[in-house]
Amino acid sequence: MDEVEAREVKAQMVDYARHLSERVVRPSDVARTASVEAPALALGLARQPDGSFQLAVRYRLGLSSVRSVARRVVDKVGPEDVDVRRTGRIRTLGADSGADGRAVRLRPPVVRAQSLGETGRVRPLRPGVSIGHVRVSAGTLGAFVHVDGAVHVLSNYHVLSGTPAAQVGDDIVQPGAADGGTDPKDRVGTLAARVDLLPNGRALVDAAVARLDQEFTQPDLQYPVGRVTTTAEVLGGESVGKIGRTTAVTHGRVTAIELDDVVVGYGDELGELSFDNQIEVESTGPGPFSRGGDSGALVYRQDGVAIGLLYAGSESGGDNGSGLTYVNPIDAVLAAFGATLV
Repeated sequence: MDEVEAREVKAQMVDYARHLSERVVRPSDVARTASVEAPALALGLARQPDGSFQLAVRYRLGLSSVRSVARRVVDKVGPEDVDVRRTGRIRTLGADSGADGRAVRLRPPVVRAQSLGETGRVRPLRPGVSIGHVRVSAGTLGAFVHVDGAVHVLSNYHVLSGTPAAQVGDDIVQPGAADGGTDPKDRVGTLAARVDLLPNGRALVDAAVARLDQEFTQPDLQYPVGRVTTTAEVLGGESVGKIGRTTAVTHGRVTAIELDDVVVGYGDELGELSFDNQIEVESTGPGPFSRGGDSGALVYRQDGVAIGLLYAGSESGGDNGSGLTYVNPIDAVLAAFGATLV
């Protein structure tokens, strides 16, 4: 299929899959969101090496009634036009804070001694280091951006805010609290803005920015591929990389774009959120592309152009079985704050 045809097929199959789900999916296999009861079945586009497209079908391992819907979608479209994959449960790859405000462990748990990335205090600040809200465990400093002429840090909502109770002006520390960061010794800025996430709702991005204190506004802007100052819309099939707090520098490939109904677990406070228009990446190395603590990392093409902001992943799936990573399109993230890359 060409790109236009693939989008048309996807639109038809979204309605078809939801109609089927109402009839055959067990209540225990449904993720309840504010606007729709959506099974753990995501649909998008998968670009092939020859430039053609298939319908990307993603369903959660272990849910037999959802697998039944996936099979019917494959039969309806035709196996030759479908790229179908199983995933484990998809969760955020950063941290949040408990109801009592205390920092909690990353999910999956992260042991500092096993982290390959920067978990210590780093000055000047640079991409890929540990950072977080003072009451959040830890995540990754993704990028430096200009907002209203001032230098800010870009990362995820669940890294720089962590909870709906967080307030603009709250302290941000580097390293994050799980890595020993404390206030005021390790304060580098304050929470400036976030895209609010509603409990059991729908979303497009998981993002927040923190305004840097004056003494930190001359950061090291280098990534493993040099400076990353431009963005591009993802087309599918790109070779990409990232530098994160936990797995450091990893490499992958974009395996799906425009994925809708990506259901992501956010814990007790926010429940399960359903994301639309997402990017999927699989590792091209021997290990995972990302793990807990890598949330907030900037994902870039190997030519140094930014394509997305990492926020979630599954514990299984992908070519090497180490999991799949989910990414917000970078232009949608930047547009939410009127931001540009420094």
